[in-house]
Amino acid sequence: MTTITEQLNSAIKTIRTNEKKYARSPQSVDLLAVSKTKPVSDISQAITAGQRHFGENYVQEGVDKIIHFNDSSLIWHFIGPLQSNKTRPVAEHFDWVHTIDRLKIAKRLNEQRPQGCKPLNVCIQVNISGEQSKSGITVNEVPVLAQAIDNMPNLTLRGLMTIGQKSTDPQVTEQQFKQMNQLFETLKKEFATVDTLSMGMSADIEPAIAHGSTMVRIGSAIFGQRI
Repeated sequence: MTTITEQLNSAIKTIRTNEKKYARSPQSVDLLAVSKTKPVSDISQAITAGQRHFGENYVQEGVDKIIHFNDSSLIWHFIGPLQSNKTRPVAEHFDWVHTIDRLKIAKRLNEQRPQGCKPLNVCIQVNISGEQSKSGITVNEVPVLAQAIDNMPNLTLRGLMTIGQKSTDPQVTEQQFKQMNQLFETLKKEFATVDTLSMGMSADIEPAIAHGSTMVRIGSAIFGQRI
């Protein structure tokens, strides 16, 4: 039975192999370990192995873990859908939010970020596949929301996030990720703080890295399947 450390190292190796394969700069793609629903004992093993970026989907669970570890070297990412009545604890505790999909959420996070904290790093979630079951805005809506966020003093616009469409046709994924990369490159030219394309999970890590992802989100391949 493989350990979390072995699985984490395997995931990192996969990332580095694909960086080289697609002529990406070495270590230009970060690993975000998706630790949602996993106990602190599992996360502790990953921390001991050197992992520092962790992603949580549920507000209270994530806050509890952040408070438990109380470690400034860890970077906590909120990657789940965010309701307006739950923005305050996210603004108070997390370092990143990947799922900004409307102005109201951005405004609340900006207003609720505590004084003395660094600005909250945020990504705009894009529904690149147009699936009704997924959150996110359209490509055409990105510029207006990006400009609004850029004007908020307690938020830092870092880039874009998307969830790839599950498809048996790899060309579908390739095309959507290519479109995301084009949007990302356009955004980088307009906003100096933009440097992050959060794209790709265990099943589509290779095309994500091929098309410019700077951060891949991997959960079960590190921590095992959720029970």
